[in-house]
Amino acid sequence: MTETRRRHPLNAVYETGEELFLGTCDCRGDGGVGTLFNTNMAKNIDSFEQLTTRIGRLRMRRCGPTPALTIFVAYAPTSSYEEEEVEAFYMDLEKFYREDHAFYKVIIGDFNAKVGPRRTPEELYIGTHGLQWNDQGERLSEFIMTAETIHEISSLR
Repeated sequence: MTETRRRHPLNAVYETGEELFLGTCDCRGDGGVGTLFNTNMAKNIDSFEQLTTRIGRLRMRRCGPTPALTIFVAYAPTSSYEEEEVEAFYMDLEKFYREDHAFYKVIIGDFNAKVGPRRTPEELYIGTHGLQWNDQGERLSEFIMTAETIHEISSLR
């Protein structure tokens, strides 16, 4: 979940076994990220941390104390924000992504970006099914290349 706009964090476990984590927003009321997990997945949750008002980290355990999967939940600033704030968001996300030592890492969220189709053979991390690009998409593309990850949604029809 993105843009939760909560003033106080929330961690709730429902009678059904579902678990909800909601982080807080900034002083302007912007941002906030969270996750909701069904009963089957909730039992595998190791921890949820709000790293910034726009980035959260959910660690899922598989065996023992080492997490098998880290899921980053991200909410990028829109194009109406100053470039410095957008850049700070991507620098934070890259830092947290690189510092995490889980074998599997996934980044999900709202990047307020339009990512078009692959433009050059070097853009293997971008799929062929996007429609058009915008400035936020360009910045997301730079992040994907720097972090050496994949933009999966543009690979799907």
